[in-house]
Amino acid sequence: MSGSRYTSRGHAGLRFIAQRGLLKPVVWSLTSVRVYGRENLDELKAPYIVVANHSSHLDAPLVMGALPRDHTRFLATNAAADYFFDIRWRRTLTQLFFNAFPVDRTGLRGRNGVARQLLESGVPLLLFPEGTRSMSGEMAQFKPGAAALSISQGVPCLPLALAGAYDAMPKGAGWVRGGRPPITVNIGRPMWPEEDEDAVAFSNRLAKEVRSLGDEALERREREDRSRGKIN
Repeated sequence: MSGSRYTSRGHAGLRFIAQRGLLKPVVWSLTSVRVYGRENLDELKAPYIVVANHSSHLDAPLVMGALPRDHTRFLATNAAADYFFDIRWRRTLTQLFFNAFPVDRTGLRGRNGVARQLLESGVPLLLFPEGTRSMSGEMAQFKPGAAALSISQGVPCLPLALAGAYDAMPKGAGWVRGGRPPITVNIGRPMWPEEDEDAVAFSNRLAKEVRSLGDEALERREREDRSRGKIN
């Protein structure tokens, strides 16, 4: 995809302004965000696949704001084709803010070629393997599309957990609830498929790690709040 909008420096510059000048300040002002695990990015080079749980429209903005600039410059996000790409203005904004490409809600079936081409061009991906936002805040089973891409393209997956996003803005909510609700982003260590591991097994292992990172994030934040006297 050389020369495409996904790898365009001009588009990347506009996206930087949109993300860091508008989106992140708004989300960070409406919520209380803490980010853990940035040290796990020190040796990570593109291409790779960020895999995260999905419970809120805040998820992609949180990931884009939590990762350092050198990891988000060309980071491309999967977005539901039937929602984010159905109307021209919504498609344009989604592409501007998130370097988005369309996927169906059952996974990457039928759109896998785009994701493969992006990885082959050195573009890192942000994928939500659940396929849609959680209705309850509980993480659903991961579909194996992201794991299959990792195996076929020989790239690592970066597990990332978002804790608190559902409580801040659940599915169906039109805006973030008041009071700057706490949200924690926990970035894990890069993971590779094991020898002879199939996509389903690797996907299950990724889901287990994301769930563990979410639990760890909540526990760490609670410990910090207790030490600061914020919790009795």
